[in-house]
Amino acid sequence: MKKIKQNNNVLFFYDDSKKWLMKVSRKQQFHTHVGIIDHKKVIGKEYGSAIKTNKGKIIYLLEPTVYDYVMKSQRSTQIVYPKDLGYIAARTGLQSGQSIVEIGTGSGSLTTFLASIAKPRGHVYTYDVDENFMAIARKNIEKAGISKYVTMEKLDVKNIKKVPQTDVDMVVVDLGDPWTVVPQARKMLKGSGYFVAICPTMNQLEKLASALRENDFFDLEFTEQIVRTIEAREGKTRHSFRGIGHTTYVAFARKVTTPKDLRRVIPRIESNDAPDEESVEESEDEGLSGVKK
Repeated sequence: MKKIKQNNNVLFFYDDSKKWLMKVSRKQQFHTHVGIIDHKKVIGKEYGSAIKTNKGKIIYLLEPTVYDYVMKSQRSTQIVYPKDLGYIAARTGLQSGQSIVEIGTGSGSLTTFLASIAKPRGHVYTYDVDENFMAIARKNIEKAGISKYVTMEKLDVKNIKKVPQTDVDMVVVDLGDPWTVVPQARKMLKGSGYFVAICPTMNQLEKLASALRENDFFDLEFTEQIVRTIEAREGKTRHSFRGIGHTTYVAFARKVTTPKDLRRVIPRIESNDAPDEESVEESEDEGLSGVKK
């Protein structure tokens, strides 16, 4: 069993709304409204064990996960939430050994998540123009213990003539105007590589979709992930009245190369256009084609 040592990170967990992630030190005491957490009582205990505060409240000692580092990261900008991170990983097939470029480091929460999966053989190259944001992101990345898998650089990707990376597996964009870096992202991606963008508004999606089609990207998908938590208690289970509302839209696309003589303009689909029966049949999942209706 893994025991807690001096300077290890610990998630002190009282309940869902009261939990604190910090580095333990023998000389430190943490004062909370549920009592004092004395760090010297923590060192030597196993992760998963519990201690009592001076008020008799039970605090569990949990080993932090990437989820905890993301949710407890210092924030200079809006973070990308786990509900979106999980779908990004699933949709793109994110895995160890991949090379990833991130344009717009922000608070580093997305950087932390990407590097936690790409490591130990992969790497994340992240670029931003705001040194204050970068300083905060650097602290968050160091706290999560993944600095060796991340290269951070101040760079305005919008105005570069030569891209810093090529043949990467994925380019992730977290900017207010992601469409402006689509040509640069294309140069950095390998064939079939993924382009991912974080877009808080639908206006951003519209402009981005046009730019992606103009730059020969395919397999476009635009999504919003919604999570609903449940209060599960014997005899009175119900959905939670607390919840995360809209956080962002996520755009996905893949780099392809279409011969000039085969290029065609993809027709726009108007919102009031209803699919005809033939198009519905063609879009059915082949894996379900044998299921009787």
